[in-house]
Amino acid sequence: MSDPAGETMAAFWVRARCHDPALPSCPPPAWSFGAGPDEADALLALVLQDRKTATASALADYENAGERPPRPGELSVVLDGDGMPRAVIEVTAVDVVPFSEVSAEHAWAEGEGDRSLGHWRDEHRAFWTEHGATGFAPEMPVVCERFRLRFSG
Repeated sequence: MSDPAGETMAAFWVRARCHDPALPSCPPPAWSFGAGPDEADALLALVLQDRKTATASALADYENAGERPPRPGELSVVLDGDGMPRAVIEVTAVDVVPFSEVSAEHAWAEGEGDRSLGHWRDEHRAFWTEHGATGFAPEMPVVCERFRLRFSG
């Protein structure tokens, strides 16, 4: 029996490589933004509009999952709220800083709300309080990632 999700990723990756032949032959890891389907769709829409070119994660979430933070040059497939592949992004820069030192420039690049640092802090404090592996702390290390859109389809 065939795997529809695998076929969907395979077809997406063929289209992505036709658009950008420099992409590797095998698709990179796939994931979605946010904590649920609606948030995944809303944040993906910002990426597709080229408004969202950054994201932030709690370093503790990587550590608790036994994963390392992203590195410049790495690719990801971004999934929509239904788990369907919709975009390929490439990491361009990564900095780990305390929550209190995340810059207004980074908040702007995340593209959410009014793009202000105040909005960014309020939203991320609430997100990590509810969904973070270790909750929220004002000096918690935050992985600030910049990326560029390589393909959408």
